[in-house]
Amino acid sequence: MSQPVDARQYAPATQRNREPILHILQQVLPSRGTVLEISSGTGEHAVFLAPRLRSLTWITSDPDPTARASITAWQTECKTDNLYGPLVLDVREVQWPVEQDPLPELLRRLNLQQQPIAAIVNINMIHIAPWSACLGLMAGAERILPAGGVLYLYGPFKQNAEHTAPSNAAFDASLQARNPQWGVRDLAEVSAIAQQHQLDLLKTVTMPANNLSVVFQRR
Repeated sequence: MSQPVDARQYAPATQRNREPILHILQQVLPSRGTVLEISSGTGEHAVFLAPRLRSLTWITSDPDPTARASITAWQTECKTDNLYGPLVLDVREVQWPVEQDPLPELLRRLNLQQQPIAAIVNINMIHIAPWSACLGLMAGAERILPAGGVLYLYGPFKQNAEHTAPSNAAFDASLQARNPQWGVRDLAEVSAIAQQHQLDLLKTVTMPANNLSVVFQRR
């Protein structure tokens, strides 16, 4: 009899960046509430982070069905009770599933009134998505986050319109060759959009492999 197909996907970079990301999240996330992870990808970050942030509820999401299958497979292997999802969520939509009434079935066991969404985490998305995804992310964060809520971004960024390393410039060129709408974003442009959506830049932290952690806070 054939073995069931393992839907888990693997992103090698996750093994390298998950500990540094956890270190920053432990500093900037609230001690209680719900974290909505946007574009959870393979699901590897969620199953590493959620068990180590046990006081928080963690919701995964992704617009891609293959990614959601991977997330589900990883979550099945992860024996923690604070991990939910994955939701079908495209940030460009004017209403996200967590704003729906009633909530999607995957979240019916949650009480988002008692444990409201206090933070949004988005790892390695805005450079491999159209600019409209960044705009949608900021608009959604404005709608969903309470005053003091945190939006955490991780990935490569330009600073002062310049790449921070030759490898990032090469990566940017490869992204745009794959899709002209993709590319490494300028931190100033991202921050300007965030400001328009009541999100103040709280801190940036230099991370391994020429990436940044960028933390915004809802006014």
